[in-house]
Amino acid sequence: MRLGVLDVGSNTVHLLVMDAHPGARPLPAHSHKAELRLAELLDGHGAIGSDGVDRLIAVVMEALEAAEDKGVEDVLPFATSAVREASNADEVLARVAEETGVRLQVLSGADEARLTFLAARRWFGWSAGKLLVLDIGGGSLEIAYGMDEEPDAAVSLPLGAGRLTASWLPGDPPDPADVRALRRHVRAEIARSVGDFSRHGAPDHVVATSKTFKQLARITGAARSAEGLYVQRRLTRRALEEWVPKLGTMPTQERSELPGVSEGRAGQLTAGALVAEAAMDLFGVDQLEICPWALREGVILRRLDHLPT
Repeated sequence: MRLGVLDVGSNTVHLLVMDAHPGARPLPAHSHKAELRLAELLDGHGAIGSDGVDRLIAVVMEALEAAEDKGVEDVLPFATSAVREASNADEVLARVAEETGVRLQVLSGADEARLTFLAARRWFGWSAGKLLVLDIGGGSLEIAYGMDEEPDAAVSLPLGAGRLTASWLPGDPPDPADVRALRRHVRAEIARSVGDFSRHGAPDHVVATSKTFKQLARITGAARSAEGLYVQRRLTRRALEEWVPKLGTMPTQERSELPGVSEGRAGQLTAGALVAEAAMDLFGVDQLEICPWALREGVILRRLDHLPT
């Protein structure tokens, strides 16, 4: 069957169309994205303003049209931290449902971490042993660890690249004092969770998902996306530590000219790099591997698991 996952994230609204059936690897058939940056549209009271809701409704309608054009049988719609944490989330969800017919399922942070972990486990298989999975989104950082398909530990922290950029790094390039303050904040937040994971023992394999990690791997020498999903891509802490100070001094335009860095994400890359560096350092990770599958694939895999065979 042809399924669509409609992901209302903190940065983008992304429709991923995949051909899938139980027991088979889901195959991507179409991708439709719209930059929305909901995490940056919150007002002083933490609400998504009416203009933001109007834009959200418009891009959801565009995604539904794309799904129809591609012959999608069922759309799995969900929202993550930007909608989850908006003070007017119920109102936003009601308007979207009324005007588009789409009832967004709001995933908890723990659900995000668990579904992303499931996707990574299925990608790497049982031979990867104990997995530690890191994912930096626009609104949050997800960390999950485990031996099975359900992680033994999973946490979501408010350390998304978009959220931190909007709150901590207003300058372009950012003020060095702001970068240092954000670095302290990020490390203190992550350090509170390290003990919940370390008691389970060292992981056998550390992987990362998300656009932030992919871009960081690319600028430190990993293969281009054009070379395909199955090329192994790694990110080392040493290479990342060399790049973090450079990124902090670059204006957004200069970052957008780096290999693999999109113009829309360039503004968030410094904050994302600080989070990635802190997570690798505090968890004692010298090297990690980039996983092509993440939350959207996890949602489809979980749906397939519940279909009758």
